[in-house]
This record gives sequence, structure tokens and C-alpha cells, in this order.
Amino acid sequence: MVSSLLVLLALPFAVAGIVLALGAVASLIIGLRVGSLYPPAGPFVEVPGGRLATMQAGPADGPPVVLLHGASANSADPMGGVGHLLAARGFRVIAFDRPGFGWSDRPGGAADADPAAQARLIADALAGMRVGPAVVLGHSWAGALALALALDHPERVSGLVLAAPVGMPLPGPVSLPWYWRLALKPPVLWLLSRTVGPPVAMVYLAEAARRVFKPEEPVPGYLETARAPLVMRPGTLLANVQDLVGLPQGLAALSPRYGGLHLPVTIVSGAADPIVRPDLQAVPLSRAIPGARLVLLPGVGHMLHYTAPEAVAGAVSDVEAAVRAGAVPASAP
Repeated sequence: MVSSLLVLLALPFAVAGIVLALGAVASLIIGLRVGSLYPPAGPFVEVPGGRLATMQAGPADGPPVVLLHGASANSADPMGGVGHLLAARGFRVIAFDRPGFGWSDRPGGAADADPAAQARLIADALAGMRVGPAVVLGHSWAGALALALALDHPERVSGLVLAAPVGMPLPGPVSLPWYWRLALKPPVLWLLSRTVGPPVAMVYLAEAARRVFKPEEPVPGYLETARAPLVMRPGTLLANVQDLVGLPQGLAALSPRYGGLHLPVTIVSGAADPIVRPDLQAVPLSRAIPGARLVLLPGVGHMLHYTAPEAVAGAVSDVEAAVRAGAVPASAP
């Protein structure tokens, strides 16, 4: 009787162990397969503690523009959407894999979830490349990163284009069920990212891509163009969750400083974006930054660099023209 009870009590742990073991094997296979399909596509740049991967295009003597991708992505996402268009217009385009994404290292581990920490690494990379000041384009999560780069390393930034940006403080702390709070504990999160995380991500990747384009239709071939499967690798899954969880604290530190920005800034957002709603982010952000120009695109969603690339490229050209003209927005009242 006692032995039977012990067997029953042990059974869930045995099943969980088998699931985790199978997930670990599947994750290893997925990581190796994805890495072989999408190898590094550009040069690496050394930074303290590691290196960052880039994709580059355009003439070496063109005005530099730096592309920074959002969550769940890599440098191929902005490069495929608007980067090659900018290169064709004569810009020297440098797209970074953010720390922990694509093929970039994440020297600080969880500490690199802070947009300010990522800005330090991007600034170090640009200094090593002898690039800057440059126009910086940040999409979605990287809106916060672009703002941190401009605030903390102004010598590297001549102007900003913020596409569907997250920049304003988020509502109060998110209330999560106990099992989600448990999953976000660092040891548990690390374990899940290396076992069941990649197989689950593989199942939902196509649906996630469709959702992020709403209300528009996904651009054909997006997953391949953006090398989106790279997000399924364990280290990137972990970095992605850390970045999303750590963003509210980063925004709380950055947002009181926006009045000190005095450079050309254009904010471009899809008026129909359900992922980063412009009424909660782009519109109030445009009021917080002195002289910022706001462009709302009717009917356009979150992936505007794919569905409205001409508008995004035009914003970069306009900011670059303002930089050349020496335009400096007036201080906020």
C-alpha cells in the first residue's frame, strides 16, 4: 500500500522529467538546425565582454543610419523591411543584432535587459567602427533603446526615427497568475528556455508572425526574410523574456529625461497598431520630446517597416536632411 502510494506520488515527477528531457533534446536539435540555416550574415564588432553581430548595406561613405530591431527579432528584420531601401538611397546602413539576439553575445546576462545597458554596448560598437553621429532607427522595443542611446551617448546619435516605439512608462505592475510568476523566476526561466521553450516557439512561430502584422496581411516570405526562426534558440528565448519583463523599469528611468533631447526626432506609427497602441505610446511620446514630429499612418499596423517602408525611409531621409541643415528643436517650455 505504502509503496503504491509512493509510486503514485512519484509519477508526476517522472513524467515531468521525461518531458523536460525530450524537450532538451528537441531544443538542441532546433538550435543546431536554425543556426545552420541562418548563419551570421555580416561582420562582428568587438565590445567589452563579447561581440555584436551586424548586417550592413549601402555605400561606405554614405550618411550612416543604425537600425535597431524590436522583440523576438534580429538585424534581418529591419534590414529586410527598410534597410535595403535606405541603402539604395545612398545611406550606409548598419543593423545590429541586439545583445542576446541573432548572433550577438549578451555579456551582462540578465542585466542587459535594461535598454541603457544595451545602449552602452551599441555605443561601444559604433565607437569601435568609428561611426557616428548617426541617425538611429528603433522599432518597437528598440524605441526605448534608441532613446537611451541618444540620452546617454549623444556623440553617437545625430537624429532619431522611432517606428511604432515603446517609450512611455507602462501601466502599473502586471498581475500574473502564480504559475507565470514561478516560470519567470531566473532558474525556472533558464530551464524552460532550454527544454520546452524552443519546441513551443516552433509551433507558434507562424501564428505569432500573422498576429504581429494585424490588421494587415503578413508580407509574403516574412519569416525567411527576417530570419525569424533565430528566436527559437534557447539563449534568445531567454533574452527575449528578460527584455520584456525588464522594460517597465527601464522606461521608468528613461522617460523623465526626454525633455533634455535636442535633436531631430520623427515618430512614425501605424494608426491601427494593436500591439503598441499609438494613443498610449507614440502620441504622448511626441509630446514629451521637444520638437518631435509625429506621423500616424492610417490603416497601418505594427510592422510598418514592411507594410509602409517608403514612409519609414522617408522619415529617415527627412531627419538626415534636418541634421544636415543644423536644425535643433527648441527646448520644452
